[in-house]
Amino acid sequence: MTTPWGEVELTRFPEDPRDPLRAWDASDAYLLRHLAEEKVPLTGAVVVVGDRWGALVTALAGHRPTQITDSFLGQEATRANLARAGVEPGAVRLLTTQDPPPERVDVLLVRVPKSLALLEDQLLRLAPAVHAGTVVIGTGMVKEIHTSTLRLFERILGPTRTSLARQKARLIFCTPDPALERPANPWPYSYALPDGVGAVSGRTVVNHAGVFCAERLDIGTRFFLRHLPGPGAGRVVDLGCGNGVVGTAVALADPGAEVLFVDESYQAVASAEATYKANGVPGHAEFRVGDGLAGVAPGSVDLVLNNPPFHSHQATTDAVAWRMFTGALRALRPGGELWVIGNRHLGYHVKLRRLFGNSELVASDPKFVVLRAVRRG
Repeated sequence: MTTPWGEVELTRFPEDPRDPLRAWDASDAYLLRHLAEEKVPLTGAVVVVGDRWGALVTALAGHRPTQITDSFLGQEATRANLARAGVEPGAVRLLTTQDPPPERVDVLLVRVPKSLALLEDQLLRLAPAVHAGTVVIGTGMVKEIHTSTLRLFERILGPTRTSLARQKARLIFCTPDPALERPANPWPYSYALPDGVGAVSGRTVVNHAGVFCAERLDIGTRFFLRHLPGPGAGRVVDLGCGNGVVGTAVALADPGAEVLFVDESYQAVASAEATYKANGVPGHAEFRVGDGLAGVAPGSVDLVLNNPPFHSHQATTDAVAWRMFTGALRALRPGGELWVIGNRHLGYHVKLRRLFGNSELVASDPKFVVLRAVRRG
């Protein structure tokens, strides 16, 4: 990516030379050009929220910014991109959405996330650190910035306007108003699950902002909960755990199970742990933010439960599901099972047969299928 501070070489994480998706887009470039052309003073505490693969903080590393991200993969990409650019260790402070926010913010740069709830939560958490002189600029592709996005900035920080669109990207300019009465932060959000969903019927689920379907039980998970395998699996992984409702259901139905909750989202793993604890589940559980099953010993797992995402930000891709399936194959012991829920049209049975040599249909309805694959050896 060519920036006013020179060219930077950027990759996503995990790095894959076959991946056609870039680690930056026109909205990153637009924001950086604006900062240079308008001579925006990048002094004091510079905070960058939602920098997807580290493009912004890598370009701005000379100003010693702080990055706040919900993505483990995004943070690992940032580390690699900073190292590749020769940035000295510690020049960029890397925080997650679960870390305490900075106490003062003089320049706030926001890469608008896909989740409006996550944006709301982050703006509310950072608002006490923003002052009348804080420069606040958001950026995103035109299709990502809606009237509701602008209203959120205006309701939490102050008067807001947008730029003209360039290369299908747009900037958001917000003038902080310290006298503004901010709403209370509604996150995390809890609700009782409905009946008819197995062991978690009527139980509490806790959702931090940005977690998939945080305000209701999505229909795919509802279907999965009705068709989970019976007790006796031993070591179980809720892979891509989201709010942890699937792994919690397993633990409630089988107190002898050891459940590992894994997600690349810090908000998701915090939600899973809160859901598990809110229900007083007996037995042993572990909660891990990471790159799928990387770091899990080969042949150490009896059962993997998975509802893979088929989007990476705005891009539709099966790369995440493929990596989850290959990780499961490596982590499962011989005879261990991978259970997958997915939309019928995604054709996961084809991928499972290629990897495992088998795929069995457990249950289906007009929209979803539950598939089972067994590691043979």
